Amino acid sequence: MARKTKAEAAVTREQLLDAAERVFSERGVASTTLGEVAAAAGVTRGAVYWHFRDKGDLLGALCERATLPLHAVFEDREGRAGVDPLGVVRGQAVGALTLLARDPHTQAVFRMAAQACGNADDLGALAEARDQERCGCLERSGALIERAIALGQLPADTDASLAAHALHAYIMGLMHAWLQAPQGFDLAAAAPALVDCVITGLVAAPPRRATTAAANLHTAD
Repeated sequence: MARKTKAEAAVTREQLLDAAERVFSERGVASTTLGEVAAAAGVTRGAVYWHFRDKGDLLGALCERATLPLHAVFEDREGRAGVDPLGVVRGQAVGALTLLARDPHTQAVFRMAAQACGNADDLGALAEARDQERCGCLERSGALIERAIALGQLPADTDASLAAHALHAYIMGLMHAWLQAPQGFDLAAAAPALVDCVITGLVAAPPRRATTAAANLHTAD
């Protein structure tokens, strides 16, 4: 009986997450109440609070459900970082774009994150979660680029931090552009070629530490 109860609770939780994705996408996060989420899931409002403390907690669960597959993409490729760090960077970027193209949970959370510029506590929680993920991606990418420099895949004076920021901005820009008009092109099919554009540019003309330092000095003057 206990196992059946746990199984039923897990099913209800997934129903709530699916309903929240749907309703938040249709009405917006800020204007949707937990009661509306419960109604969309076909459960009582009390059932929502059994699983989630508040809207922020529900949003956190949505983020986690969408982010876990992305973490798997990272972990699956990082084992090759010692011999081909740029190959790992490429694989992770292609994997992230492909996951977005094929996973509706990731698409829904990405759209909700775009709304997270308000001051409401629930939106603030979502913005914080996405910012933490952004920092984690930059840290991992920066470490891989540093490794690529050490192995001679990139010039010794490559600015690893700036290169990581450029790569992240490019991939995020592609994601935003595709979500605005997904019918425009097949993101999953185009992902390898799109990522190769930035990787090729990084190898051919990476940002250099000396150039960055000179620009910062000029700005200070």
